[in-house]
Amino acid sequence: MSHTSTTSSTRDRWVIELEARARSHWTEARTDELLQGKKVLIRPGDAATLLRALGLLNADASLPPAQVRKYFQINHMVGVLGPAFAELRGRHERIRLLDAGCGRSYLTLLLAWCGEHVWRHPVEVLGVDRNADVIDECRRRTELARLEHVARFEVGAIADDLDTDVHGVIALHACDTATCDAIAVGVARRAELIAVAPCCQAELARGWTELADGGAPGELSPIWRTPHLRRETAAHVTDAMRMLLLRAAGYDVAAIEFIGSEHTKKNTLIRAMRRAGSDDAARAEYEAMVRATGGVGLRLAQRI
Repeated sequence: MSHTSTTSSTRDRWVIELEARARSHWTEARTDELLQGKKVLIRPGDAATLLRALGLLNADASLPPAQVRKYFQINHMVGVLGPAFAELRGRHERIRLLDAGCGRSYLTLLLAWCGEHVWRHPVEVLGVDRNADVIDECRRRTELARLEHVARFEVGAIADDLDTDVHGVIALHACDTATCDAIAVGVARRAELIAVAPCCQAELARGWTELADGGAPGELSPIWRTPHLRRETAAHVTDAMRMLLLRAAGYDVAAIEFIGSEHTKKNTLIRAMRRAGSDDAARAEYEAMVRATGGVGLRLAQRI
């Protein structure tokens, strides 16, 4: 027997044993105790292989207390994107996604799994990240979750010219301007869905620091001179500018809290669906905001 056949047989046996333990452990009463009336797409008794691959379930299929919050977070993330994916399912036989700066691929493996087991509609994922070790971990998780036929991962930069058409671009906590890179790729490829959860937005803050160091006058100079206020204000203004630029590019955009603020401050999801042509009024609003906040702006404005 070949090494590949042996590995596949071992994995199949592991899956069968894990799913049997999950069915035994997750009785109706125990599931109700966990969910407490919450509606979720990914129930632990039905998704043991996925949740174990993501590191959320113990080997006995139980959910450790330390992972309960993460379990509900991932269900909420999928729920927030549910309406957008319902639209995509109505238009495409197979939904193709690019996960830009995929990290450990929680969200895209969840979406691929939902496509396979909940929606019964193929969701194909390409995850891209600069970190080769992270990509190796993504591939390991994908194999454990038995999703390698719909999810693949490659080492590369978000802006690399990847030879694939996509219906959606997702970036979960891509740091600083990497979120703008994901948006630019999505707009360039005319992706119908762009969903980004920004992280560590520093481009505006750097520009405002230069204004403060140069003694530039302005109504916001007290904020420019105060590091904490500068950082926090710049993050929100950055997201507002990104939303305006997406609207200017023809997208219907919403900002949604996708993780409770009691868990993390980095809890904003910008969800954009392509609807029409360019919106000159939104572009004018962006330019007005740039002028009002010191004239710095985002490099993204020159890219889309």
